[in-house]
Amino acid sequence: MTNIEYIKKPEQLDDLCKRIENAPWIAVDTEFLREKTYYPKFCLLQLATPDWVACVDPIALPNLKALFDAIYNPAITKVFHSCRQDLEIFYQLTGKLPSPIFDTQIAAPLLGFQDNTGYSMLVSSFLNINLNKAHTRADWSHRPLTEDEIQYAADDVIYLCQIYQKMVKQLTELGRANWLRDDFAALENPAMYETEPKNAWLRVKGKNKLTGKQLSIIQAVSQWREATAQKENRPKNWLLRDELLFDFAKLQPETIETLSKIRGISERIVNYYGKELCTLVKTAKTTPPLPLPILTKNISGKDPQQEAIIDILFALVRIRAEENLLNPTILATRNDLEALLNGDEEECMLLRGWRFSMVGKELQQLLRGELQLKIENGRLQFIE
Repeated sequence: MTNIEYIKKPEQLDDLCKRIENAPWIAVDTEFLREKTYYPKFCLLQLATPDWVACVDPIALPNLKALFDAIYNPAITKVFHSCRQDLEIFYQLTGKLPSPIFDTQIAAPLLGFQDNTGYSMLVSSFLNINLNKAHTRADWSHRPLTEDEIQYAADDVIYLCQIYQKMVKQLTELGRANWLRDDFAALENPAMYETEPKNAWLRVKGKNKLTGKQLSIIQAVSQWREATAQKENRPKNWLLRDELLFDFAKLQPETIETLSKIRGISERIVNYYGKELCTLVKTAKTTPPLPLPILTKNISGKDPQQEAIIDILFALVRIRAEENLLNPTILATRNDLEALLNGDEEECMLLRGWRFSMVGKELQQLLRGELQLKIENGRLQFIE
């Protein structure tokens, strides 16, 4: 069994930083809580190489600057699985993001796995190990952590080290080691980890059914909710659930009496924020709403011509997938092709990273009429 170091003293941390400096890459994972806060509460940092594994206690060690400086060394590759939430913690604590990054979840499709493959699946497939899920819902903020909890947390980076080495070997053998460079670089964009309150309304489902004053109110109250949740570091739904946003839009309360009659609104919210919310609604009613995002229509099954175009696009996807020994649906789904046809760049995976290089650019050329379809010797070809 691998010896797990539990780092809770400054002198232990100094020694760990020195070892990190000599590592070409490290596996990284975090444990955190978020049920009662807006921002994740950092509870444990797991680090490993093939030679050592350590669990760092950020509760016992509030000053981790030296550790982050060591980890952020650009000569060291940071290996994660599904790193968005881990990187959010790093960005929240340091104001910057580590580089370079390797994310095993993003790399998995190039080795035949589906998009968003879970960590348990990779551990099972690469190592023939079934993960212990006994501490999935553990309270990582309590102290002391049990030996079982520490082992459970450490296992994630112990196995991640092994998976990473196998993945890199296979990707190199397939000539795909550099395909993921743009995908990983995109994870280093700070905008991915910042939530602007003014844009909070864009994530509210059902907003597209509203217009005029109702939409203005949804926008104003959503912005208030996000900003207040950030300021007070509490879950935004503890302030107002999404369904209450629509009650605000419908009832448009300008007085405490009207506000208190909204079903489901807590007495605390009325008492603490009532006047502020009523003023917010009153102002929103006289403010033109921001325009709704342009929706892409669902073309599936409606227009035979558009359906035929999708079929031709998918033919090109099949050919490029076969050439690269990939399942075509890993390279592109029908929804991806519909998004491409509708010009929905935000939702289209084909316009980013390795998928763009493999087939996305050609699909755009095909749509612009720069490629033509040809059948020669019983084989489908796309030529300029």
